[in-house]
Amino acid sequence: MSRPAGDAPGRSGQGVRAVTAESFSLGAAVGGVRGVVEAVLPGLLFVVVFVVTSDLTWSLVASVGAALVALAVRLAQRTPVTQALGGLLGIGVGVFWAWRSGEAQNFYAWGLWTNAIYLAVILVSLVARWPLVGLVVEALRTGFAEQAGRPASASTEQGSTEPGTTEPGTTEPGTTGDDAGPSPFAGLVAWRRDPDLVRRYTLATWFWAGLFGIRLAVKVPLYFAGDIGWLGTAHLVLGVPLWGLVLWLTWAVVRGAHDGAPASPDEPADDGAAGARPALEATDPDR
Repeated sequence: MSRPAGDAPGRSGQGVRAVTAESFSLGAAVGGVRGVVEAVLPGLLFVVVFVVTSDLTWSLVASVGAALVALAVRLAQRTPVTQALGGLLGIGVGVFWAWRSGEAQNFYAWGLWTNAIYLAVILVSLVARWPLVGLVVEALRTGFAEQAGRPASASTEQGSTEPGTTEPGTTEPGTTGDDAGPSPFAGLVAWRRDPDLVRRYTLATWFWAGLFGIRLAVKVPLYFAGDIGWLGTAHLVLGVPLWGLVLWLTWAVVRGAHDGAPASPDEPADDGAAGARPALEATDPDR
């Protein structure tokens, strides 16, 4: 797994990648000032405009407008749009549900459903003793997404040799014998053999269960009560701030777990952020 030019060990990561970094920066983890604004502003405008005007249409227009402006600015500046697109998708679904139903609280229904799904998946992983944080962190550390997404032809080309350099019927060490290279799943599940890692990842996974559980416990009663002012406030308070706190707690538990161990068969250990792909740059789902 090669390191992109300019990346150095120890850099802080963004989003979920932050939990594998050598150092933790809350600002970097939440995407900096821009990331916070993009995450908070659409929901803030929705609740403020609705409380002031009691007009659902204008509230939805203000929210969508803020998300679209954030995306347009990123496109104009040619900066990554993954976070802005994710926010726009969540806002768009919430706006559609609220507009179709005519009920302002349905603006938050998508977030409640996604939190409930995440909580259910996390609890299942804990019951099965395959804590979800372990799978995510090890996928980031070992570059699983990059290896799994690499075309078979690329793997064959990288593993090919000059004619005559390998005896017929022999295989290179660490391969499966069919020129497919090392299995991308090997590093993803190897941590299960280390009791210390299992304990760390189990504790960290409980932090995330608490995050989604707290959100649901606070917001579901407000949703059914139709109290938009308090529901919107809870959405903001339990959004980026709580998410950033859980990221830091996860980093504090996970850090140092692999001291001295290689991150992949062909590269010394690093912070895990350099090789991660945007698909694993997870942001707060409650948007």
